Amino acid sequence: MSHTAHIRSHRKPRRSASRVAMRAGVAGGVLGTLAVAGTSTSSANAAEPVTQTLELPTLTSDLAAQVAQSAEATEQAAANYRLGAERDAAAANAAKQAKADLADAKKKAEAARKKAEAARKKAADAARKAAAERASRTAERPTLTASASTGGTSTSVSASTGSAAAVISFAKAQVGKAYVLGASGPSAYDCSGLTQAAFKQVGISLPRVSQNQSTAGTQVSLSNLQPGDILYWGGAGSAYHVGIYVGNGMFVGAQNPSTGVVERPLSYDPPSGAVRVL
Repeated sequence: MSHTAHIRSHRKPRRSASRVAMRAGVAGGVLGTLAVAGTSTSSANAAEPVTQTLELPTLTSDLAAQVAQSAEATEQAAANYRLGAERDAAAANAAKQAKADLADAKKKAEAARKKAEAARKKAADAARKAAAERASRTAERPTLTASASTGGTSTSVSASTGSAAAVISFAKAQVGKAYVLGASGPSAYDCSGLTQAAFKQVGISLPRVSQNQSTAGTQVSLSNLQPGDILYWGGAGSAYHVGIYVGNGMFVGAQNPSTGVVERPLSYDPPSGAVRVL
C-alpha cells in the first residue's frame, strides 16, 4: 500500500456520462418548451391588433406662462373693444346733445330778435306819435319873427294861443301872491302848486311835486322854448324848483317866501331844463 493511500484526492470526482446526458436532455426539453411557447406567443401577438399610446407633452412652466399671457392679451383686447364702444356711444350722445342745444339756441335767438323788433317798432310808433303831437301844438302857436336874447341864449318868442294862452294868463294873474310851502291856491302857492293850478285850467292834471313835474312831458331845449313850457331847476326827475315860461324870455314862478309869485327874465335865475306838456 502506498503511503498516501489513506489521503483522499483533492480533485472533484468526475461526473458520470449518464448523469451529464440526463441533464443535457432536461435542458434541451426546457429549451424546446420555451421555443414552442415563444412561437405560440409570437403567433398570438401577430393575431392581436397593435394599440399605440401617445403621451401628451407635460405642461411646463414656460408653456403655462405663454397661455396666461395669451389669456391676458385676449382680456385686454376685449377691454379695449368695450372702451371704444363706450367712447363711440358717448360721442354719439354728445353730438345729439349739441344738436339739441344748437336748435334751442337758434330758437331763443329768434325769440330775442322778434322781441327786439317789436320793441323797435313800438319805440318808432311812440316817436311818430310824439312828433305828431308836437306838430299839432306848434300849429296852434304861430311863431313870431322876433326873438329875445336871454343871458346869451337865443329863445324864440311865440304868440300864445289856445291852451298855452290860458295857462299863461292864469299864471300872470297870480303874480304878487304869497309863497307858502305846500300851498296850491288860491291865495298862496309854492312853485309846483302854482304850475299844477295853472295847467288845471286847461284840463291837464300834473303831478304835485317838482321832481315829477320835471319829467311830465317831452324834454325840450332851452334854445327852443315855447310859451306854456314848464321850466325846472336841478336834474330831470330830481328838480327842486319849477316855473312857467310865458314868452319873450320871461317866466312866472312862486320863488320863495320873500318874493312870493313873481314874473322874471330867464337871466334872473337860468333854469336847468324844460318840458312841454301842451
